[in-house]
Amino acid sequence: MPSDGVPEVVTDERALLRAAAAIAAGSGPIGVDAERASGYRYGQRAYLVQVRRQGAGTVLLDPVAVPDLSPLDRAIGDAEWILHAATQDLVCLAEVGLQPRVLFDTELGGRLAGLPRVGLGAMVEHYLGLQLAKEHSAVDWSIRPLPEPWLRYAALDVEVLVDLRHAVHADLERQGKAGWAAEEFQSLLQFTGPEPRVDPWRRTSGIHRIRARRGTAIVRELWVWRDELARQRDVSPGRIVPDAAIAEIAIAHQRAERPPRTLTSSDPRLARSIRRHQEALIDVVGAALALPEEDLPPLALPSTGPPPPRTWADRDPVAAARLARARELLAGLSEELVIPVENVLTPDLLRRYLWEGPAAPTTAAVAEELAAMGARTWQTRLAAPLIALACAEHPGA
Repeated sequence: MPSDGVPEVVTDERALLRAAAAIAAGSGPIGVDAERASGYRYGQRAYLVQVRRQGAGTVLLDPVAVPDLSPLDRAIGDAEWILHAATQDLVCLAEVGLQPRVLFDTELGGRLAGLPRVGLGAMVEHYLGLQLAKEHSAVDWSIRPLPEPWLRYAALDVEVLVDLRHAVHADLERQGKAGWAAEEFQSLLQFTGPEPRVDPWRRTSGIHRIRARRGTAIVRELWVWRDELARQRDVSPGRIVPDAAIAEIAIAHQRAERPPRTLTSSDPRLARSIRRHQEALIDVVGAALALPEEDLPPLALPSTGPPPPRTWADRDPVAAARLARARELLAGLSEELVIPVENVLTPDLLRRYLWEGPAAPTTAAVAEELAAMGARTWQTRLAAPLIALACAEHPGA
């Protein structure tokens, strides 16, 4: 049970102002969390926000009933936020008027501290010796009223964050990594969500099995139809028609010359979703089949980055040798520091630098370029000498 019991959920402006005043009167950092309805509703909005501060206790807020939480943001001011896996919550919290000025991410801190498991439950058990029940982590938080066991779970999640933050920070200090973590947390303040994807419909599961542009067009048209319907109904797109059904329909009709009379599937679950939207699906497939050849999308988009590493040996043997050596050196450093190698330097950034890297770069030149590409200072300090060494061992023309 939460130490103060389960608080009432804030559902009106007056209660919000009282909660903001309580948080402002508290002291120390503030634990913050948000619950979404992924898999149930369209988008990633917050359906419950939890905050806790010493001297103020835990506050649970309903951003559906009170969509503007900026009074709470003003009450928090420049105090440090504590979040676990901050990138999952920062965008939906910003949508309701909450944005940190100082941040501590316990999950990212756990990665830098070398923990093998960085889920909230695992870290709480490791540092605090407590076991968190996680059976409500994937429920539909959009339902009202929220059941008391769910609220208890939500209050407990945020209650442990302050103690967890102090334990992680002490571990980072002991390992000499606190400064590295501070750079990472500062960088997170600029996070506004992932880059918008070109042709997001290309993420449809199973699309790789399509071999004709007409089939790719069917996927696109079905995805766009489903996305608009999901937006209108405020439900997860997969609850209207699963990706597997879209791919199956596209594969079956990618070389068809006329619209199908009926659509179905041998999978009972997919067949039910297809049957519910039979007429609309047939119309969409028919529209895709009627598109002129010049309006069909390509099977794949041209790459804007370096090619897959498996092709480097044939296309640029020097770059391939540099990449292999740099990976080896960075893996050794990762093991020595007990930090995941992707946190030392992201694989994508390493590939992008080495594919078009200069013939004989100095350590300073490597560090400057990595920084321009988004690497933090601590990362460039550690990685640049190793990348420069890999380049020196395999000089370019």
